Amino acid sequence: MAQMVRDQHEIVGADEARALAGGIAAAAGKAAALASHRRAKILADVGDAIERETEAFARLIAEEVKKPVKEARREAARAVFTFRWAAEEAKRFGGELLPLDLDANTEGRFALTRRVPRGPALFITPFNFPLNLVAHKVAPAIAVGLPFVLKPAPQAPRTALKLARLIKEAGWPEEAIAVVSAPVEAAEALVRDDRFAILSFTGSAKVGWHLKSIAGKKHVLLELGGNAGVFVGADADVPWAAARCAWGAYYYSGQVCISVQRILVEKPVYKEFKELFLKNLAELKMGDPLDDKTDIGPLIDGKSADRVEAWIQEAVAGGGKLLAGGKRKGDMLWPALVENAPESCRLSCEEAFGPVATIEEVSSRGRALEKLASGSYGLQAGLFTNDLRWVVEAWNKIPVGGLIVNDIPAFRSDAMPYGGTRDSGTGREGARYAMEEFTELRTLVLKP
Repeated sequence: MAQMVRDQHEIVGADEARALAGGIAAAAGKAAALASHRRAKILADVGDAIERETEAFARLIAEEVKKPVKEARREAARAVFTFRWAAEEAKRFGGELLPLDLDANTEGRFALTRRVPRGPALFITPFNFPLNLVAHKVAPAIAVGLPFVLKPAPQAPRTALKLARLIKEAGWPEEAIAVVSAPVEAAEALVRDDRFAILSFTGSAKVGWHLKSIAGKKHVLLELGGNAGVFVGADADVPWAAARCAWGAYYYSGQVCISVQRILVEKPVYKEFKELFLKNLAELKMGDPLDDKTDIGPLIDGKSADRVEAWIQEAVAGGGKLLAGGKRKGDMLWPALVENAPESCRLSCEEAFGPVATIEEVSSRGRALEKLASGSYGLQAGLFTNDLRWVVEAWNKIPVGGLIVNDIPAFRSDAMPYGGTRDSGTGREGARYAMEEFTELRTLVLKP
């Protein structure tokens, strides 16, 4: 374990950052020259290796970031899919033939397009999904032949290093990958370095938009936070909605950017939904992340627990009613549900990133649309309804990257485009969509 940590580059200053950037930039040609079948084979082999080591990864994730081990196993399984799907995309990612005989001036010509790597990439990832969120950056990079530096969350270096070892063993050039730890000054020196053509960051909105402001001419992807809203209509399958919302609000102690945070329930089913939600909440098990029965463990640190606890207290002091939870013991915070939280409190308009949700009754679907569309974030939202016309109206009016029907906003397929609008970021992940972000079009016009 100690040797694994030593394999990580420790960048302590701007000079070391520049040297690292130069080394990765020098590997660009070698990475891009790998044939697509070689890149696909590397990715498939990494997926197979993660599958073989699922339990080791799960235990490591649980130890590093306190994720319940059963959720960590699910994360490892998702990472297997992410690498295997990227392997498939590597084999079919290409350009197109465009006829240009559209008028007399271009008659007799046609165009070919292809996508080429933009250049070396810098990836900065958070603690909450230390394997699969890393996979969503490095797998598409390998798929298009892109060298990269990965700066994982300081809480989870061993998970990133274990993955990096598997990537190298699968045949990816050793000089085309680096895993680094760095203080703020050195990390910002990497962000500023013009030899990186891409910056892909997942984390808080405050940090993400700051990094974008100093990134220069890089192509920047930001996967930031949210305060995901859910609407439960009178025509919904209420038991299903209540069960899904209870799980989606509190799994991994709510430390998920698309965790259910604001629940809006249509008046005719409000009482039924609330009772079922509280019943499902009471069935969630709190405890040691390494225990297979645990649903909710401690938050990542005491500072996070302090913040979430303060937000709950603020909402209650402002007139909200605490229906459940709120108890605190060390870094463990009992899952809380606040009814009718004030619209101006932080639970209503900022990202909680903790085991807490708000709930309120709405008398009209128009009001529900207004509330779901409000605020500065725009990552994902959920609708429990079978009214297709209203779903289309919501899709037109709610400015989010993903609208999930008859499930929670915490739903994500690793194949789909994923990302937000407004303060939730820019760009999209998901293997093919990230591959498009990491490459640029090049056109050839021919006149035979």
